[in-house]
Amino acid sequence: VSTQSTGVNYMEAAKKVGKAENAIGWYHSHPGYGCWLSGIDVNTQMMNQQFQEPWLAVVIDPVRTASSGKVTVGAFRTYPADYTPPDSGSSQYQSIPLSKIEDFGVHANAYYPLDVSYFKSSLDNQLLDLLWNKYWLNTLSSSPHLANKPYTTGQIQDLAEKLDQAEAALGKSKFGALSSTASAGDGPLEKIAKDSAALVQAESHGLMAQVFKHMLFNEKAAAADLADDAQPVDADD
Repeated sequence: VSTQSTGVNYMEAAKKVGKAENAIGWYHSHPGYGCWLSGIDVNTQMMNQQFQEPWLAVVIDPVRTASSGKVTVGAFRTYPADYTPPDSGSSQYQSIPLSKIEDFGVHANAYYPLDVSYFKSSLDNQLLDLLWNKYWLNTLSSSPHLANKPYTTGQIQDLAEKLDQAEAALGKSKFGALSSTASAGDGPLEKIAKDSAALVQAESHGLMAQVFKHMLFNEKAAAADLADDAQPVDADD
């Protein structure tokens, strides 16, 4: 089922039942490869903007959210088809897997990001408290570092492929240069370095959390067991 037809059907059904609220956008996920719009996403968003305003596209990356511990989300709108956007200059960098780079680059100038902010109602707070009271033990006993192993392995493999590609480009380059300018900081090697640093930082945080949990729960439990075993024994026994 296409997103366009789903949105149209929803709005038509809402009008029939007298629902006052209108849909103002759509959302989908990019598991593990960042928040941006693909070619299909751009066409979907552009089509809906012609018939419904306001209309925005929200993209969520649940894998990176779980890995980093913070919500990875983006909101976007597309430019009109006959509009040429000005040079946006430097934007916030995000890591794109090698398999998605071409699709990302082709359509990067067809849309623009929106500022994202969060708010919680009193009902949201109540629901979150109920969830925490039910799942707090699972949260404390879980290990994102171990749970994210497949994602981390995929990132390392992607970095290795990017390095192979950069090495091949370096071999073909007449002057052995991979960056367009020395100060641009957006060449292949610079991007690989940024991705590597982000991966190392995430792994370090995961390892530290694992060590702290081990010290807090396992070592204290072991110390308590040793204290029980070291109870003084009566000389008459």
